[in-house]
Formats: sequence, structure tokens, C-alpha cells
Amino acid sequence: MQLKCPHCHLQRDSVDASRTIRRCGSYFRRSDGQRLSRFWCFRCAKSFSPATRSRLHGQKKRQLNKKVIDLLTGGVSQREAARILRINPKTVVRKFRFALRSAKQDLSAWNRRFSRSQEVEFDDLETFEHTKCKPLSVTLMVEHSTRRILGFEVSQMPAKGRIAPYARKKYGPRPDHRPMARKRLFTEMREFVLPTAVIRSDSNPHYLKDVKRFFPKATYETVLGGRSAVVGQGELKKLKWDPIFSLNHTCAMLRAHINRLFRKTWCTTKRADQLTGHIALYALEHNRRLSTA
Repeated sequence: MQLKCPHCHLQRDSVDASRTIRRCGSYFRRSDGQRLSRFWCFRCAKSFSPATRSRLHGQKKRQLNKKVIDLLTGGVSQREAARILRINPKTVVRKFRFALRSAKQDLSAWNRRFSRSQEVEFDDLETFEHTKCKPLSVTLMVEHSTRRILGFEVSQMPAKGRIAPYARKKYGPRPDHRPMARKRLFTEMREFVLPTAVIRSDSNPHYLKDVKRFFPKATYETVLGGRSAVVGQGELKKLKWDPIFSLNHTCAMLRAHINRLFRKTWCTTKRADQLTGHIALYALEHNRRLSTA
């Protein structure tokens, strides 16, 4: 690969390197113990190194990036991760937000490595932001045979049940964005799901219209939702054979590995975009672990 200046894009001429780009010493990067060469550009009179345009440029503790992600996708809270690694909680937050920037793009790039799915399952997982009066829905699609997470969308939804009148009184009417989230998800899933695939979900009457719109040639199957095996854990069904086990098992793993999705936790989501990034981080790690299992 020919050396190029990241500032003015001048390429190095191996015959006349002293008039294009020349070596200008080196430096030791303490964060990972590497010694990197430094170069000087003759055209723009600026120096650079192989790490100049890196996403990790300027990070002093880049060796902690993977450790923080492993903890946050393993059921550990941000404050507990800081205690385990003996670092400032602000460092954990910075590492977490840095990883969120490309998490969903990395998930899509990972799924492009595989052929399009022939049998998938999808449904909604419910959680909340700040309080149960402000619920959120996570529309999730997984591959039936491998439990690989293909995609998801987070959207707000109105409160329901006995808490709904209190929620409307305190926070006002809450619009339902789940139909728009399903449309965004199905639009994205056209790249990863065959047009003639078998698509399976529970018997929610709102799903049929969107499935037929985005996958008109697909075979759509609905199943009746079973009772939970444990009170309060709706993802684990009390059935001898669960037709959408891959989806329900993946949702249960989401709740087991993301602290803010625990059934009983004081770590709650304050912003829906942070929840989206956190799920994307776990989905990427989930898919990687499945491929190496």
C-alpha cells in the first residue's frame, strides 16, 4: 500500500521520497506498547503517523475499549464496570459513547457476511425510559436456525393497562411510533431476508399489513403467544415446543446481558438513542459469539 498524506493526500514517491513524504522519527504509544513511525509531508509541511486518521486517535486508554464493552454486554452496569476496572465512571461513559457511534453500522456489516435468511422471526420487546409511564418498544428480527440478530428498531409507545390513566394525566398523551419503526426495520431487512422467506411472529393483528407490504412473496405464519414459564418473564414460555423459540430466547438473553433491560433493576434508560446503541453493541457481540460457538 502506497503511503499517502492524510492532510493534502499527496502520495509518496519511492524514487524521490525526500521531495514528497519522508520519515520524521518515531514515537512510543504507551496505551498499547507500540512504536509508530512519524512522517513529514513536503507539500503541506505537516507531520502525521499511521494513527492520525484512526478512530482511536487521541485515546490514552484504548486498551480498555474491549473490556468496557465486554462488561456492558455482560449484565454489568456502568458504575460497576468502573469499579471492576478501577477507572473513573466518566471514562466508562466515554468508552461506551465512542462504541455507539458505529455499533449499528458494524452490525449491518457483520450480517452482510452471510447469505440472506430463509426463515426469520420477529416481535416486540417492551421496556421503558425513566419511568414505566413512558414505555418503549424494541422491534427485533432474528434468524430462526442460528438465532442471529438481523436488526432491530427502538420506538416509543403509549402506556397501557392500569397505569395508562395515570401516565396520561402526568405526562400527557404519548404517540405510538411502533408502526413507523416496523417500516424502518422491514425496509432494512430486505437486504438480509429472502423475498420468499418464511416470516413468523405472534398473532398481533398489526403485523400482517406491514409484512405483506414489504415481503409480498413471503410466507407469513402467526402463532399464539403462550404463558410465561416464570411469573414476570414473558420471554420464557411454558410450552413443550415454542414455534418462535429463537426469538423468545434471544429476547431473554437481551434482558440477561443488558443491565438496563433487567426485570428488576435501578439502572434505567434515560435516552432512547442510548438504548439503541447499547442493544446494537450487544447484538454485534451476540452474533460474534454465535459464530465462534
